[in-house]
Amino acid sequence: MSMTLQGRKALVTGGGSGIGRTIALDLAAEGADVCILDMNEAESISTANAIAALGRQSEVLVCDTGDESVVSAIEALQTSGRFGPIDLLVNNAGTSPKKNDGLKHMVWEISPAEWRQVMNINLNGYFYTMRAILPVMIERKKGAIVNISSLAGRRYSSIAGGAYATSKSAIEGLTRQVAGEVAHFGIRVNGVAPGRIETLMAAKAGAAFNEQIRVATPLGRLGVPTDIANAVSFLLSDKASFITGETLIVSGGRGL
Repeated sequence: MSMTLQGRKALVTGGGSGIGRTIALDLAAEGADVCILDMNEAESISTANAIAALGRQSEVLVCDTGDESVVSAIEALQTSGRFGPIDLLVNNAGTSPKKNDGLKHMVWEISPAEWRQVMNINLNGYFYTMRAILPVMIERKKGAIVNISSLAGRRYSSIAGGAYATSKSAIEGLTRQVAGEVAHFGIRVNGVAPGRIETLMAAKAGAAFNEQIRVATPLGRLGVPTDIANAVSFLLSDKASFITGETLIVSGGRGL
């Protein structure tokens, strides 16, 4: 344990479970206090308790990142004195609706309501959290942000639907734009684009399909949540102090 984030305050969206939980615990292991922003209160409390067990301060904010009310909720959190000011932001919350058989919706099958839902959570949510946190970072002239996108945002995906892939591609554009706007304030903004990661969501596609992905991956395995957490912790740390506007692909070589 290198404690590269000692004393920092971090907020992780979608941190109650899956990759987000692993990221949150890794940040805590590196010395950060962590606030979990998630819609699932029980899962958020579970993660917060695990963070507290590591000796770090933890906080829970039950919010829907796809609703613009999250802006005022984060602002209130920071001004309340309960948690903050926030030094580190990880935008991880996302959704990828599938059919009942686990297959993706083709673009012509996506309802306008589903399209809006995906964009609200996967893209607008990233804007909302940065809108809430950046003014304080700018005032303090420091901070680091990591936006989780996806390999599906960089190439055609046989797994993810069009709404998901489009939202993840847009996240990378947003990451570059914001990085350029805030660099002179000493704030860095980067992204991580995971490939196929072993999660409950990935398992729903079935063992045979995931085996096809594994065989097509040059490093010969699927990723695990820790692979993503390690990349995020690095980009948030001072070890990445000269890196901004970049998206790090963590895919085991898929897409080469």
